[in-house]
Formats: sequence, C-alpha cells, structure tokens
Amino acid sequence: MIGKGLGFGRKNGERLEDTHDAKIYTLTNDGNNSALQKINSINPIFIEIAVQIISEAEKKFQDINKDILLPMADHIAMAVKRGHNGVLLPNPFHHDIMSMFPDEYHIAKKGLNVIYRKIGIHLPVEEAGYLSLHIHAGLSGENAAASLADAKLAAILIHKIELALNRNFSKNTLKYNRLMSHVSYMILRIKKHERISVDMNKYVQTSFPQAYALAAEICTDIVSELQTDVFPEEISLLALHIQRVI
Repeated sequence: MIGKGLGFGRKNGERLEDTHDAKIYTLTNDGNNSALQKINSINPIFIEIAVQIISEAEKKFQDINKDILLPMADHIAMAVKRGHNGVLLPNPFHHDIMSMFPDEYHIAKKGLNVIYRKIGIHLPVEEAGYLSLHIHAGLSGENAAASLADAKLAAILIHKIELALNRNFSKNTLKYNRLMSHVSYMILRIKKHERISVDMNKYVQTSFPQAYALAAEICTDIVSELQTDVFPEEISLLALHIQRVI
C-alpha cells in the first residue's frame, strides 16, 4: 500500500472502513518468491517515486498496467546509483524515443523532477528516455525491452530511408518527427495485426513509384525482422510519408 498509514488520523480502537486515497498494489503468486525478493531488495523510496510517476501517467492515460512498478523502481534505483558514481548510461535512441513516445517522454521528464525532490540528485535527460519506455510498456502490454527494440527498429528503418534518398534528416525537425511517428505506429500496428481502412495502393504506386519502391523495401525488412506479414495498405501509406520528404 502506498499513501498515508492505515491508522493515520485515527484514534486508538477506531474501526477502519476504507483506505481512502491509498494505492494498493498486489503481488501475484506465480509459484515462487521472485517478486517478493525483488521488492525486498529495492529501497522503498524508489518504489514511492515509481508510484508517483505512474500516478502522473494515469492523469494522462487513465489506464496503465501496474506491473511496471517494480521494473521501473529497480531502474530508478540503478540510475540513482549511476548518478552518485558519476556514470552516464548512453542512450543513442534518445531522440527517437522522444519522437515515438512524446506523451510518455513528457511524463518521464516530470519523473526526473520527482527523483530530484526525493533524492536530491539530478539525473541526465537520457534517463527520461529510458523511463519513457517503462511508461509505454504499461500502456502497450509489452516490457521496456520490447519498447526499446521497437525504437531501435524504427531508427534503423529511418536511417535506411536516409541512405536511399541520400539525405540526412535533422532529428529536431518536424519532418523527422512526423516520419518517425508514422514508422513507430506502423510497427505497432503490424505487431498487433491491425489493418488500416485506406486503400491507395494503385494510386500511390503509379504516382510515386520511387517512394513506393522504397516503402516496399522497408516493409520487406519489417517482415524479416518481426516475422509477420505486412498489409499492402501499409506500403502505400509509408510511401506517402516518404514522398513528403522527397
């Protein structure tokens, strides 16, 4: 339970009917004590910080899986330890994560402020990227590692588009953010086998053959990486986004 103590503000012997605003987290019994061992190994302050970040995320997203609590608290504990030791964990996909998960990133930045208020240590902004992955994991039903894998794949695909077009997109531009946002949502749709309802294949293939051919090549890479089919509509929609940057 996170919040004020059960007996806070009550008199001795008074019956407690409810816990008011306290948040209750339940450990699921999976046949071993790994979860209990994990929670016992984490300083309670880091669990409290993770709860505050999750509460902030709930204001934006309403429904978020609480299973991210322990992994997030554990990550914060390790990040604070690195901070105390002056060790920086590089995040080469920081800008990509910002583009893919802007709402999660905004909450993660607030999380860094919570850590400073509670611990008194300023963590580097790269840690907001990693916290964003935990928040996204709570929304997508995946774990943070899977979210990071999606970010890596999106960055690889964008780089392949840059090479094919002989261009270098600045990561701070609206053009890059739009393309990254589309590619990231496309990856999520493909993984969930969701199909878009817009069919422009013949029009796009005829009107923008260069962009369509490149989009088809990118989607072939996705099929190989994710081991799943890609609907034809995704090729034409990606081609339109590529055409915009052409």
